[in-house]
Order: sequence, then C-alpha cells, then structure tokens
Amino acid sequence: MRHILAIDQGTTSSRALVFDEALTLKGLAQQEFPQHFPRSGWVEHDPADIWSSTEATIRAALKKTGTTPAEIAAIGITNQRETTLLWDRKTSEPLHNAIVWQDRRTAETCAKLREAGHEALIRETTGLLLDPYFSATKLAWLLDEIPGARERAKRGELAFGTVDTFLIWKLTEGRVHATDATNAARTMLYDIGKGRWSAEILALFDIPEALLPEVRDCADNFGTTRLFGGEIPILGVAGDQQAATVGQACFAPGMVKSTYGTGCFALANTGSRMVLSENRLLTTIAYQIDGKPTYALEGSIFVAGAVVQWLRDGLKLIAEAAETGPLAEAADPHQEVILVPAFTGLGAPYWDAEARGAIYGLTRATGPAELARAALESVGFQTRDLMEAIGADMARAGGGSGTETLRVDGGMTASDWAMQFLADILGAPVDRPAIRETTALGAAWLAGMKAGICPDAAGFAESWALERRFEPAMDATLREARYAAWKDAVRRTLTR
Repeated sequence: MRHILAIDQGTTSSRALVFDEALTLKGLAQQEFPQHFPRSGWVEHDPADIWSSTEATIRAALKKTGTTPAEIAAIGITNQRETTLLWDRKTSEPLHNAIVWQDRRTAETCAKLREAGHEALIRETTGLLLDPYFSATKLAWLLDEIPGARERAKRGELAFGTVDTFLIWKLTEGRVHATDATNAARTMLYDIGKGRWSAEILALFDIPEALLPEVRDCADNFGTTRLFGGEIPILGVAGDQQAATVGQACFAPGMVKSTYGTGCFALANTGSRMVLSENRLLTTIAYQIDGKPTYALEGSIFVAGAVVQWLRDGLKLIAEAAETGPLAEAADPHQEVILVPAFTGLGAPYWDAEARGAIYGLTRATGPAELARAALESVGFQTRDLMEAIGADMARAGGGSGTETLRVDGGMTASDWAMQFLADILGAPVDRPAIRETTALGAAWLAGMKAGICPDAAGFAESWALERRFEPAMDATLREARYAAWKDAVRRTLTR
C-alpha cells in the first residue's frame, strides 16, 4: 500500500495528513502558530512559524501513522492563498514577516489605483478586483518599504512567493522556485487567459519579473524533498479553496462548493469559459491539469470561522467553538440581533476595505446566546450574498443559476445549527460530505493522480459520498424578511 502526504498550511495552523492510495485518511497532525497584528488592519505571520509548524506536523503525522518516506508516493500541498513572502535566494532568509491575505495596509494604494482608472485592466487580465486582499500590492509595499529591496530584486537576488512557493522552496532546499496556476491566479499579477505573468501589470506595480516563480499545473512535478529520511516527490499543489473544489469533486460546470474556515469561500465551476462577473465576484482558475485551465467564479467572505474565534478569544463568551450551536438554539427568538463581522473590511460582493464590524438590534436583554446566534447567522447571510451574485452571473452566462445545491466543507460545517440556518436562508439544500477534509483530500488526489496511484477525475467523482443533506425549513416570508434586515444592516455599515 502506497501513501500520499498532504500538507495543509492554513491561516491559523499547519497540518499534515497521511492518506492511503484509496484516499482514506490514516492520520494527521496539527499545530497552531501565532498571528501578529502590528497595527489596526495589519495581519502578519512569522515565516519561521509557517515552516517550523509545517515541518513538525509532517514528522508527527509520519510517526503517528507509522509511515516511512519510502511508503509515500507523493506530496500534495494546499495553502492559505494571497499571503505574501519575500526572501533572499542565497540564504533563504525572509526579508519581512509574511503579509497575510486578511491584511488591509494597502487599501489606500488600491483606492488611488482605482481612481486612476486601472481596475478595468486588473479585472480583464487577472479576473480580480483592485483590493488589498491580493498579493500584488502587498509585494509592492515590501519592495517600497524595505531599503534596497527593489534594486536587489532587479538583480535577481530575491524571490517572491505565496505560501505554496515558500514551502516548495524550503522542502527542496532552494532547488525549486515554482507555484501552480491557482495560486498564481490570486496574485493580481497573472494573466489567467494567456497563462503567464502580465508584463503590463508588473510595470504598473514596478515589480521585477525576476522575483516571480515558474507557474506549473496543479498536478505537476514540483521537485523532491530529502528532509525526512528519503526522497519524496511533490506532485500536487493548489490554493486551499481550489483544492476544496477538487476535493468536493466539483468538476462539472455549474457545481458550487463553499468552504468555512477562517473566512468563507464559494466557488462555482464555469468550465473552460472565463465568466467576468457583473456582481463584483472574482474570476479565477479552479484547477489546471494537462495545461488546460478550468475557470470558476468565486465569492470571498473574510470572516466566517473567525467570528467564532472572536466570541471565544475576544469576548470570552465561549470556551470552545462547539458551544455556539447550543447557545444559538437557546437565544430569544423575539430579538433580531444582526452582526456584520467586517473586522477586516467586507469582501464580495461589497469590497469595502474600510468597513468595520457592527452589531445592530442590541437591547438590555441581549446576552451571550443572542450574540452567538447573530455570529452564526452572519455566515449564512454572507453566503446568501455570494449565492445571489453567483446565480445572477451564471444565469447571464447561460450556465444555469448554479445554486440548486451547495456542497459545504470546513470546520464550521460541524455545527448542525449553522448548516440548517444556511439551508433556511438560502432556500436550497446544503450537502455535507462524508469526508470533511476536502481541502487536504483535493491536494492528495492531485498528487496521487500525478503519481499514478489514484483514479482520474471521473473515477474520483464517483467516490464522493454524502453524510447529511440539510433541507430548508424556514417559511419563505420569514426568510426574505430576515435577509432584508441583513441587507439593511450591511447598508448602514458600508463606507462607500
């Protein structure tokens, strides 16, 4: 029996998971690492923490499962996207902390570029909107702020990468500087139609092309690691949301998945067509195999599971996430408390980097139960925002509404209460798969397929299994009234 090692490097923790060739999970290891908030709206990670936690969990997962490197056919990597790192090619030492995807420090830069009329170029070339979320303005900020960095970059002394590229560099001890098409598509520097870095956009940000990694397929050869007692090839790479799309077997145009981690991300497969949104969604690459990209519409919510972390770590209302469901169940049904969790701005379809969180409907009777319910409901409301936009864009493109059923995954899906509210507010079934580790599963399948030990896409899709379907039970009139109240709360929160 040969095995696949999946590395799942996330925003708050790193994980390593061992799958067998039937893609059955044999065991995993996980390690959290610190978040750094130097200023309001700034979010950073220490690159040493990213690497040390990844390396430690790989060793722990191999030990826990009794798996030797010789038994690992391939490594698949999936990662937090857009997070930006810059390091010295010779020493491999980072020049700065990693700037995390949630970071909003370049909001003013984006606003100036938008006012100067550059958003059309960005949108048509990269499928993205001008927003601090993406890597380009983060990288430009590093080159501006670190003395001598841009000159060193032009001389080829420095390397840029998203987290996948940094891990590949570390795993191969600097032998490979590469990324995959899904991660490249999130930098705001990549022409997703032509499949190459955009010279025009690089010039706009004054970013030397010598900094950038080579772009490869999701199932491709990314080098070999020799760090764990044997040689193991790295054969699969995809950004976390694209890996979850693959793990959910959303291979047919019109299929939609939504992942609930720190943020929430809904992707709708649009096949070989790039559908440019009229509802401020993103056009991105869902996956690329054999040189052929499959595109998707994506809606991004910055705060999903993070709102539960806020209840736990910020307000100290709960000790663990599992308490939110019972609390929400106990909430006073006559209080309509609405939480707009714009802690780091609002994502799709609003894209307001300056908005900040707000709570509406507070009374003297409001307590922990009502706040817990409002927190969980905020995720359902935001998802409906995304699904409304996806449905409109898909219908306009002639691909159906794409919203008949939603496949869900991620930590928050463990909450039956949250998933039932999601189905209720969408007015559509919500399918929770038997295998919840869909992000790591997608990376494992990509690597295993490339290694020749896993089936093709059609064979993999046949193995997808439903654990539970949540059917909508809310009265339609109440559903629309609740959603209207949410939209009013958002309107009051927006800054533009």
